Amino acid sequence: MSIPKNSLLRATKIVATLGPASNTPQMLEAMFKAGVNVVRLNFSHGTAQDHVERARMVREAASQAGVEVAIMADLQGPKIRVGKFEQGRIHLDNSKAFILDASRESLGDENGVGLDYKELPRDVKPADILLLNDGLIVLEVTHVKGEQVHTKVIVGGELSNNKGINKKGGGLTAPALTAKDMEDIKTAMSFQADYLAVSFPKNSTDMELARQLANVAAAPFKHKPGLIAKIERAEAIPHLEEILKSSDGIMVARGDLAVEVGNAAVPALQKHMIRLARAHDKIVITATQMMESMITNPVPTRAEVSDVANAVLDGTDAVMLSAETAAGKYPLETVTEMAQICLAAESAEQVELDADFSGKTFQRIDQTIAMGALFTAHHLGAKALVALTDSGSTPLWMSRHRIHIPIYALTSKLSTQRKMALYRNVTPLLMDTSADRDTALAQAEGHLKSKHIVNAGDVYAITCGEPMGSPGGTNMLKICQVS
Repeated sequence: MSIPKNSLLRATKIVATLGPASNTPQMLEAMFKAGVNVVRLNFSHGTAQDHVERARMVREAASQAGVEVAIMADLQGPKIRVGKFEQGRIHLDNSKAFILDASRESLGDENGVGLDYKELPRDVKPADILLLNDGLIVLEVTHVKGEQVHTKVIVGGELSNNKGINKKGGGLTAPALTAKDMEDIKTAMSFQADYLAVSFPKNSTDMELARQLANVAAAPFKHKPGLIAKIERAEAIPHLEEILKSSDGIMVARGDLAVEVGNAAVPALQKHMIRLARAHDKIVITATQMMESMITNPVPTRAEVSDVANAVLDGTDAVMLSAETAAGKYPLETVTEMAQICLAAESAEQVELDADFSGKTFQRIDQTIAMGALFTAHHLGAKALVALTDSGSTPLWMSRHRIHIPIYALTSKLSTQRKMALYRNVTPLLMDTSADRDTALAQAEGHLKSKHIVNAGDVYAITCGEPMGSPGGTNMLKICQVS
């Protein structure tokens, strides 16, 4: 398979959400060629069969484009939402009384509305602030009477069907995994989704349950997905480290998180989360409104350009597009713009490997080899860093440090190749290798030469394990010069 031209240079990966604007093989193929590395299937919309068919279309379009991409199944999570209105929407005036009624079965009106989230009356008390529709509507709880939450409108505006509810400061008890999510996990594993994104986890227990369910559902296919924890609840912040340890990565889900903790707190939290994820050898995706104006405009705002660039400079593995590619007018243009912003930001990065390694010790042989390869390649000015890998662990460790040398991960496992599509500065390539070490190394060099990654005279560093093909068995580093 070929490598898209800009993927040879761009370290930061692009996640694109599939939707009506991108739901054709032709558009997907064009987006893959423009630089999309991961496709997000949003399980908040569509049936199980819809997702199975979309996953098949993604795989076929990727094959047509000559690339491999990862598929991320994004679970809906608890429906913490208001119900429906008789006219589809209402206008709430400031200072007006408004009732959120968990027992209401009739359609809503100007006086009140039912709730999809029936536990709200037990989760709130007088003076609590409720934020509806991504914080555009602000209600203050005056009192709770049975199943009714009586509120006063602090900031009014238009409220339509099924808009979300957040509690300022967090504190809603909804479980991260609903019965629908548990069924959706089975669907996602039926087409071997490479990543499973869990919405609204509060702690490591939520992630451990998701992993257990995913592993059971994926076992018949001999598959193990990566788990991404979407950090979007205030309660998750104090448990960030334990959530990271029980996940393969996190998503900085800035929408709901901003509503709960306040917009001003999010930029510092984003930097903290990216730094912590990299320190724990986990992957991190930065998401929400990155190129929002391009839903309707052909070019981004200067602020959006800065936002994407700053996430790249912070060290995020990937930047994510939501409505921009799912429902926007310019899905392809958005991907192209984002790829260019990432490239420009990466060219300004400072490499500080020596500082990264000072005072650090590594307990594992394979991790020590990975770090040694980074250090050696950097100081030699190598053309490429190459890892023969079964599980993808060695390229992941390499990718946690900034280095302006591309990392090529050669694996014989398609599932590993797809999973590595999300790793920063890693280009995963599929290659069957011999069980004999010297033969495998020669095959690797031949593979790299055939793709014009290395040429005569180039120096590259390569890691592998002996015996070959053992997960976690990397124990050798070799410096080679192409003849």
